[in-house]
Amino acid sequence: MTRSPRRDLYAVLAAALLVTAAVLVGRHIQGTRRTLFVNWPPLLADWEPHLGPGTPAALTVAAAVVAYGPALAARLTWRALLAAAWAASLAWILSLALVDGWHRGIAEQLTTRHEYLRSVGRFDDIPAALRDFTAHILLDAPGNWPAHVAGHPPGATLTFVLLDRIGLRGGGWAGMWCITLGATACLAVLVAVRALAGEEPARRAAPFLVLAPAAVWTGTSADAYFAAVAAWAVALLALAVTGGGAGWAAGSGLLFGLACYLSYGLTLMAFPGAAVLLLGRRGVRARPLAPAGLFLAGLAVVPAAFTLAGFDWWEAYRLLVTRYHQGAGGVRPYGYWVWANLACAVLVTGPATVAGLRRAGAALWQGRPGRDPAARGRGETRLALLVAAAALALLAADLSGMSKAETERIWLPFAVWLLPAAAFLGHPRAWLAAQAVLALLLNHLLRTGW
Repeated sequence: MTRSPRRDLYAVLAAALLVTAAVLVGRHIQGTRRTLFVNWPPLLADWEPHLGPGTPAALTVAAAVVAYGPALAARLTWRALLAAAWAASLAWILSLALVDGWHRGIAEQLTTRHEYLRSVGRFDDIPAALRDFTAHILLDAPGNWPAHVAGHPPGATLTFVLLDRIGLRGGGWAGMWCITLGATACLAVLVAVRALAGEEPARRAAPFLVLAPAAVWTGTSADAYFAAVAAWAVALLALAVTGGGAGWAAGSGLLFGLACYLSYGLTLMAFPGAAVLLLGRRGVRARPLAPAGLFLAGLAVVPAAFTLAGFDWWEAYRLLVTRYHQGAGGVRPYGYWVWANLACAVLVTGPATVAGLRRAGAALWQGRPGRDPAARGRGETRLALLVAAAALALLAADLSGMSKAETERIWLPFAVWLLPAAAFLGHPRAWLAAQAVLALLLNHLLRTGW
C-alpha cells in the first residue's frame, strides 16, 4: 500500500475544497432562496466566536491526547486501554459541551420545541401512547408530535420517558445519559476492530476515536446514544463470529433490534453487520459462527414487543416520509445536500479520517483478488473492509434524500466507524493535532444547533 504523505495531503486538500464549496454555495442559496433552513451551511449553526467554562479543559484534554495518546495506546494493557479511552472520550465530549455552559451546552439540548423531553408527559399511559403513535406523525394531524419525536420510532422518546419514571428527570439527566453512553461508542469500535483486524490496528486507532471532531455533536444530541447502541450491536456481532460465544450473538441481535426502534436510518447498520459476517467467516482466527438462531431470537425481541404494544414500524416509516416532505425536508434542495452532506461528514470525522480513507482504499486495492494473494486477510485489508462498509451505509443514507442537512448529528452512528481509518497513518501526533484543532475551532467559532 502506498504510504505517500503527499497523497494524504492531496486528499485533505480536496476535502477542504469540498467544505469551502459547501459553505460558499450554501451561503449563496440561503441568502437568495432561503431554502436550506440553516444559517451557516452546511452545518446547522451560527457564526458566533466565543469562549466558555469548558475551554481550558478542552485544551488540556486535546494537548494530553496528542502528546501521550499514541504511546499509551501502544503500552497499556488492553483492559486499561479501554478504560482510558472511555475516560478520555468522556472528558473530551464533556469539555466541548461545557464551552457553551451547563444549561445551553447540555441541560437544554433535549428540551427545545423539537426534542424529546417536551413529549414525555404524553406517555403517562405508555401502551396507549404506542398504539396511538402513528396517528400524530403527520404535520396536519391533530396533536402532531414535535419534529424529532415524529422522525424516530417511539423507542427514542420512550427512553427518556423511562428515565423520567425512575426519577432522572429533566434535560441535565437526559443529556448526561446521551453523553455517557455516547462515549462508549469508541470502545465498541475498538472491540470490533481488535476482533476482526487485530490488536495493533485497534491500538493505533484508539487516540483518533477519542479525539474526534464528532465529539462536538456527541455531547449535544440523542444521536450519540443511538450511535452507541448501534456500535455495540456491531461489536458484539464481531465477538460472536470470532468465537466469543453464542451469548454475544443474542446480545447483538437484541441491540440491532433496539437500534431500529431508536432511528429508522439505523437499518443501514446492516452494511457494517454484513462486513462483520464476511470478515468473521474468512478471518484466520475465526471459529464457527455463533448460532444464527440466537441472533435472530435476540433481533426479534424489541420489534415483537413494540408490535404487540400496537406500534406498526412500517406504517410509521411510511407516514414519516410524508411528514418529512411536509416540512423543511420537502423544501431543502437535494441537488445541494447530496454533496454538501459529505462536507458535513468531513467536518465530523476530520482530516485524519480523510487521509486514512485514502489509505484504506489503497489497502483494498492491494488486497483485491488477483492482485496480491499474500496480502488478502491481512489486518489492514480487513480494517479497510470494515471502514468501507460504514462508508457505504453513509452513502446510502445520503442518496436516500432523507438526510438533507443536520447530518453532523444524524450520521454519528456511521461516522464512528470511519474514524479507525486513521490507524493507517504515520506521524499520529501531527494528525491528532489537526483533529483537535478542527474540533476546537468548530466549537468556539460556531454556536452549533446541537
